[in-house]
Amino acid sequence: MNEIILLVSVVVIYGAVLVAYKMFGKQGLFAFTVVATVLANIEVLILVDAFGMEQTLGNVMFASTYLVTDILSENESKEDATKAVHIGIFASIAMLIFTGLWMLYTPSPSDTAMPAIKQIFSKTPRLMLASTLGYAISQRFDVWLYHAWWKFTSKRGESRRFLWLRNNGSTLISQIVNTVLFTSIAFLGMYDMATFVAIMISSYVIYIFTSLLDTPIVYMARKMKEKNLIKN
Repeated sequence: MNEIILLVSVVVIYGAVLVAYKMFGKQGLFAFTVVATVLANIEVLILVDAFGMEQTLGNVMFASTYLVTDILSENESKEDATKAVHIGIFASIAMLIFTGLWMLYTPSPSDTAMPAIKQIFSKTPRLMLASTLGYAISQRFDVWLYHAWWKFTSKRGESRRFLWLRNNGSTLISQIVNTVLFTSIAFLGMYDMATFVAIMISSYVIYIFTSLLDTPIVYMARKMKEKNLIKN
């Protein structure tokens, strides 16, 4: 069932990116970035076995933020893609501050939620720090690399044809940076070394899978833009 749910998640999450873009334009993608950033930082606490690997959840949700910046880079501007990155960083920092404030409250004797809340969000500061640093560095690198590939293909008169190269060439490389940074900061010492290495490898394997799958979505988004199907 885990494998099926992961595959369904890819379809649902990537489909939601297109729906947000069609209905609300680039503002919809900015809003989706906030949702994906917050949910991915919670979902990453869950450890599952799928496709023969032990892995954390949140990889697909987090990968969708790279899809967002690639769509913005392709259809809107480099500035809009960078703005989406900054919005994601803001969402991560805001979540870290607000969930930290929750921990300061003294619950009433009839409270039943606080133990579960503390169980989840007591681990959040370290994960959020790892996520924010990994996200900020790798996403800015992704946007820069996307446009570097664009200049490279434009000089050869093939900028439209080589969308697949811009999309995969930027995301797959930047995801190496993100995987190493996030996994090292978030999980080193939390799990035994075998589990730690398994998480790092499985995370990047999933990112390869999700990056290849998001290429058709970027093509679809570009086609929607060209047919004036995107709301301003």
